[in-house]
Amino acid sequence: MVSRPAPASALPPGPGLPEQAAWWRSVLDDVRDPVFLLDPAGALRWANAAGERLAAADFVSVTETTGKVGLRPAKVRVLPGGWQAWTVVEDGRRRPEEFLAEAGPKLAAARGRHATARVIAELAASALGDCVVVLLPTTRGRWEWWSCAEHGTAGHGRIRRVSAQLAPVVAEAVAESVRASSRTVPGTEVALLPAVVAEQFDGNAEVSVASFGSDVAGAVLLGRRGDPEFGAAQVRAFEAFAGAAGTALANVQRYARQEEATRGLESTLLPKPPARVEGANFELWYEPAAGVLGVGGDFYDVLSREDGSAFVVVGDICGKGAEAAALTGRVRHSLTALHLVERDGRTLLRLLNELLISGGSNRFATLVLGSVVAAGSGLDVTLASGGHPAPLVLRHGGGVEEISVPGTLVGVSPQARFAEATTHLAAGDVCLLYTDGVTEARNRTESAELFGDERLYTVLEECVGKPAREVVARLREAVCEWLGNSGHDDIAVLAIEAVPRAD
Repeated sequence: MVSRPAPASALPPGPGLPEQAAWWRSVLDDVRDPVFLLDPAGALRWANAAGERLAAADFVSVTETTGKVGLRPAKVRVLPGGWQAWTVVEDGRRRPEEFLAEAGPKLAAARGRHATARVIAELAASALGDCVVVLLPTTRGRWEWWSCAEHGTAGHGRIRRVSAQLAPVVAEAVAESVRASSRTVPGTEVALLPAVVAEQFDGNAEVSVASFGSDVAGAVLLGRRGDPEFGAAQVRAFEAFAGAAGTALANVQRYARQEEATRGLESTLLPKPPARVEGANFELWYEPAAGVLGVGGDFYDVLSREDGSAFVVVGDICGKGAEAAALTGRVRHSLTALHLVERDGRTLLRLLNELLISGGSNRFATLVLGSVVAAGSGLDVTLASGGHPAPLVLRHGGGVEEISVPGTLVGVSPQARFAEATTHLAAGDVCLLYTDGVTEARNRTESAELFGDERLYTVLEECVGKPAREVVARLREAVCEWLGNSGHDDIAVLAIEAVPRAD
């Protein structure tokens, strides 16, 4: 059955179309492909904007028996009530937009320079050509290449960088980083490329090259033996794909720079192994909250002094993440310098308080700091506190004691006051310094329920008489069991144990 439509301007407005016609007609009008609707009798009743343009230009007919609109192939979909939707596919070919829609997520999912370049070659070879080579500049005046040919055959290596005098088209494309553009590579120029690349294009009817744009130096070489996959839209498809590939490579480079900066920052912020003090053993549990950095707002340090004693500090910067970690580094580095010239803990806290206030930070800190000195058969531990949870002592003979060192938050008020206390640890005694990441750990099922002081004391009372290593391990086990797989704030725990001295 053949129905010859009137010119586009005379197409019927759609009376008698199925329910909600206004809604779906407005949707189909934005579809790029021409769409025609035929009623159950085979009469053309409506066309979208693209269909109207096609009808006006070609005065085409819709032919039921052949599945064509004029001479153009169409996809026919049977609708409820005997209606039919005919969609004309441009030249009967796959559209570049379809390929790009499929390629985009695969490019975004690739991780690292090598994997991304390999994916670019594989995707291009699957739709754009028979042989693909990706070129990226590398060190020592060389190019790194990745290739993919029919049947998925892949290759990778490095070649000398070809000069612009020998291969002007390829060299210019590799250097072009402003926009993705393609051009044909003369056969004579292909032959001058290093053999490992040139031989891959033997038998190709045409070789073209496209730059990546996106501020990325590099190019993709494409060889074809037959007709282009996308017909007249081949150049547009190639350039659009090269642009998407360039964006993926730019993201990889950006991520690599961020990762390098993160590693550099971490190296300055991560605590060093604790200093050695005769008659003392230090055990640690340090677990920052999940984040980009492997450090957070909680911190500790155990630093040696020339007289054989140690300076210890456990602190908590308000907040978490990169901003808290940056202030953590500032506090730690300041204390590292100050403790060399000042031993009094209250004075150190006062100086740090002034430093934070004068620096204009809107964050505050809680800290407990002081000295660990060998004394008699044990240790003297002198601690000062600024708004921090009270240190706890597990006596070898039994019981858990709290060291009372009240103090105000550090970095809030110029009138802040701090206290200091000294306790003696006999052999087997353990002094525990910790941050509120322990007591404020949230239950895995009831997030409003915190681990709390009572559970902390219960765990520690069960650990009385045990070495510091077991105390810290048992505490970590209890808190992790309480948390389950849920997130947590930064956690820092430092256990100071008096141990027998070597003869």
